[in-house]
Amino acid sequence: MIKENQKILNITLVLLDVLVIALALVCAFWLRFKTTLFGPIGLYLGFQSYLIFFTFAVVPVYLILYFAFGLYKPRRTYKNIFSEATDIIKVNILAFIVLVSILFLINQPNFSRILMFLLAVIATFFGIIERFIIRSILKRMRINNRNIKHILIVGDNDLAFTFAKKIHDNPYLGFSVSGILGRSEHVGKVIEGTKIIGSFKDLDSILDKNRYDRVVLAIPLMYYYRINELVESCERVGIKAEIIPDYIRYFPAQPSVDMIEDIPIINIRYVPLDDDFNKFLKYTSDLVFSIIAIVITSPVMIVTAIAIKLTSPGPVIFKQERIGHNAKPFTMYKFRSMKVQDPNEEKSEWTTRDDPRKTKVGEFIRKTSIDELPQFFNVLKGDMSVVGPRPERPFFVEQFKETIPKYMVKHQVRPGLTGWAQIHGCRGDTSIKKRIKYDIEYVENWHMGLDLAIMIKTALKKNPNAY
Repeated sequence: MIKENQKILNITLVLLDVLVIALALVCAFWLRFKTTLFGPIGLYLGFQSYLIFFTFAVVPVYLILYFAFGLYKPRRTYKNIFSEATDIIKVNILAFIVLVSILFLINQPNFSRILMFLLAVIATFFGIIERFIIRSILKRMRINNRNIKHILIVGDNDLAFTFAKKIHDNPYLGFSVSGILGRSEHVGKVIEGTKIIGSFKDLDSILDKNRYDRVVLAIPLMYYYRINELVESCERVGIKAEIIPDYIRYFPAQPSVDMIEDIPIINIRYVPLDDDFNKFLKYTSDLVFSIIAIVITSPVMIVTAIAIKLTSPGPVIFKQERIGHNAKPFTMYKFRSMKVQDPNEEKSEWTTRDDPRKTKVGEFIRKTSIDELPQFFNVLKGDMSVVGPRPERPFFVEQFKETIPKYMVKHQVRPGLTGWAQIHGCRGDTSIKKRIKYDIEYVENWHMGLDLAIMIKTALKKNPNAY
């Protein structure tokens, strides 16, 4: 029944996607040819020409890319729209490139490239809204015990109970633990609201009498010799067995698997920004955003530079060595907010709330984060990103990498002006362990939607630890 529902949902999604793309085309046509927002219009092809191109090129390209990026998968385990939004952005970037290439190959110079660009932008916006509405409806249905998948857990250890608790605490997933199999002495116990209905040897008879959508094996390493017979029992009745490895504590948020010949190798640390397309997407957004930011904030930077020069002897720009991507050092720029000091002291001293080294102008620009604006030039140079873990001085990196577990993981991406840790208040003299926890979450769960959310929260949130 669930499989049939998924087929109906996928067909519905395809039809809605075509409708959304068609609506985006109409809006793009209106904006380009019925308004003067994008320059002079003059002679142009009629809507019928674009409709033909839409039918035979736009729709097939978009649907192929939607399937390629997994946008028709169930995605029950996705808590929010951000990851799906990132895929929709990727689809529209690729669709724009492919469609413009098709126009070039079929020699159609009269087709408006501006319209094609507008189509990509509007289709992205509409597509994200469409998926948000659909996923919200599905979550609501699952919370109300509709469209539920039933799970049998094989295992009665902490790993199995933790998994059962996760299912019980997150009804939006649309799963229900219908029973647990464990050791014979535990039969009859109720764990996390679910009864242990039998022992391991009862698996065959229980699968014959009941219909489960998923069977999850969550057994400790000492019982792994039994996995083969448990898997065979599941396959006998046509159910795919799924395994939660006992060494899951070593796994990242999103583990990935490489293959060397026919041997799978699990990557302990998954970094989305290792993907070339993700790198390109982030680099492009950094480039565009930093140029816009420099243009917009240039009056503020000029006034700040003059104020620093008039009120305190010394250079306007403070340069400091920091550790960046792949643990390589780079020179980071800031507006000077302190009196000129001994370079050796500057390398190893934290800034405190009432630090006597701060100048009057420096006090203000640090509280308002104006002192960080020159780092947009670091972004242009490629040393930094707009969003990422904050870079630290070499002296402290050497200290922390020996005392803070996983500290060096944050250097697997470019450092940023702001980050996931900063919007959670981890700035200045705050817990390094807590900061690293947020930095690793960012490294392992990056997507464009997360970057946008961090930028917005940074602009709106006043940080009490900025001093």
